[in-house]
Amino acid sequence: MEPYADAAVQYTRFGEDARDSPCFSAWASAVAEDRDVLAWLGTLPSGKQQPNLVFAAARWHGVHAPGPYAALREALLGDDGTIRATILARATQTNEAGRLATLLPAFTALGLARPPALLEVGASAGLCLYPDRWGYEWHTPEGPVLLGPQPRLVCEVSGPAPLPQRLPEVAWRGGIDLHPLDVTDSDATSWLENLVWPEQQERRERLRHAASIARAEPPHLVAGDLLDRLPALVEQAAEHGPVVVFHTAVIAYLEDEDRERFQDQVLELVSAGACRWVSNEGKRVLPRVSATAPRIPEDHATFVLGIDGQAVALTHGHGRSLHWL
Repeated sequence: MEPYADAAVQYTRFGEDARDSPCFSAWASAVAEDRDVLAWLGTLPSGKQQPNLVFAAARWHGVHAPGPYAALREALLGDDGTIRATILARATQTNEAGRLATLLPAFTALGLARPPALLEVGASAGLCLYPDRWGYEWHTPEGPVLLGPQPRLVCEVSGPAPLPQRLPEVAWRGGIDLHPLDVTDSDATSWLENLVWPEQQERRERLRHAASIARAEPPHLVAGDLLDRLPALVEQAAEHGPVVVFHTAVIAYLEDEDRERFQDQVLELVSAGACRWVSNEGKRVLPRVSATAPRIPEDHATFVLGIDGQAVALTHGHGRSLHWL
């Protein structure tokens, strides 16, 4: 996802990357070739033209998915301002707990002597702050590795991934988000469900379970800009244990210069011994991290999992697969 790229480029890439959703892939590919819809998108602010957000807003106002592209096109071009208002008021805050199946091996690889204080950047509702509350089912070439109770997060694994032998302990959980979502708010949870791609009922059910976990023990979520709030929150988290700053599919929503600022800032914190850093972003989002991985083919849609700025694995964006380098 590149929310500041040209709209046709965004939708072409999304059509390629969203193959897990035949509907969204088809919609995005059609938008990329539709001059009228591209012109309508061009009236939106930069950063608000992204496929996930536009498709979610259209569905929020009654466009069925899976469904024909013609219905989406008609809704957008005939919009009376309702869909536009939702696009402007809402954000893409996909909170996919399935990513924990790829994040937990990275947390394990840190080799921390004490339970960590987890600090998520772009936390949304904080549903990825509970690696200790899920079971896992990693499918490896040697056979399945099972950990913890049902429900289990399933992930295909290749390479020498450091799969943990026991569930982790977490000393503290917190996060930063421009607009944190409250899982006790029915409107917020409905919007989160609406962001799940249409064919993926399993993800919807996982989201509901993740929300129930967070309701039982709410994380400490702070509203604000990550570039402003991160150092103080790292200091606060350090009172509870060794700090692990992490994020997944978040930094893409920063403009290029702010991505660089963020990476410089967090690496300074790492160098000072204030925290460790686990990143999990699309291959184009943090070029300095991706450059430390073997060459990734241009047509290979993948996230790059990094530890302290060094690539350690390639991952599926929703946590379905992990290839340890």
